[in-house]
Amino acid sequence: MRCLVEINELHKTYHTGDVAFEALKGVSLDVSAGDFVAIMGPSGSGKSTLLQLVGGLDRPTAGSVRVDGHTLHTMDETGLARFRRTHIGFVFQFFHLVDNLTVQANVELPALLARRKDRRAIRARSTDLLTSLGIADQAPKYPWELSGGQQQRVAIARALINQPTLLLADEPTGNLDSASGQEVLAILSVFNQRGQTTLIVTHDAAAAAQARRVLFLHDGRIVGDVPGGDARRIAQQLAESEQEQSG
Repeated sequence: MRCLVEINELHKTYHTGDVAFEALKGVSLDVSAGDFVAIMGPSGSGKSTLLQLVGGLDRPTAGSVRVDGHTLHTMDETGLARFRRTHIGFVFQFFHLVDNLTVQANVELPALLARRKDRRAIRARSTDLLTSLGIADQAPKYPWELSGGQQQRVAIARALINQPTLLLADEPTGNLDSASGQEVLAILSVFNQRGQTTLIVTHDAAAAAQARRVLFLHDGRIVGDVPGGDARRIAQQLAESEQEQSG
């Protein structure tokens, strides 16, 4: 299977005044096209930093990220912006929908920003996505009129409007109740089964278990790489080990 994401010896250091914090410490991994990978770890382990680097939202201190043949750290800002618009779909914990745009307009916004000119095709694509997500009847409403679960479905539709090479989701269930969270995970699984390569960050072992593969980060390093079905067991073992060390 084709390798879509190639990460080699990735380091990321943040500086606050004279204080340096190394968020990632030599992370290397590959993600195959069509895979569904979850990244788990405690707060501060480097999960979101890794996702931002893969999505071209930040630059590494050292090492490299290649996505679909594009070496991200060699691109200028214009090139990165173009890359994000055409290759990456983002889903965030807090939805980040535009309150004064309708649901349908929110979904279509990335296509317009990418300067796609066929408005009829954009409308057809957004309608198909909203229908497949079960919220076509919400199209004329505004985000503040929707439940959290519905807003996250809108965010997923928006992320998929440009048919991205890679879907990135940062704690996609973190702001939802358990039932809505399970629905969102089921939706991500369905799109993955249709061929959408997906990479999610989560602190929830139940959420990670929906993925085909789970990576565990701790202190900026990968400390585990297991099939999704083993996520709960490995997460419990790591938590127990951490408690013993801290005790």
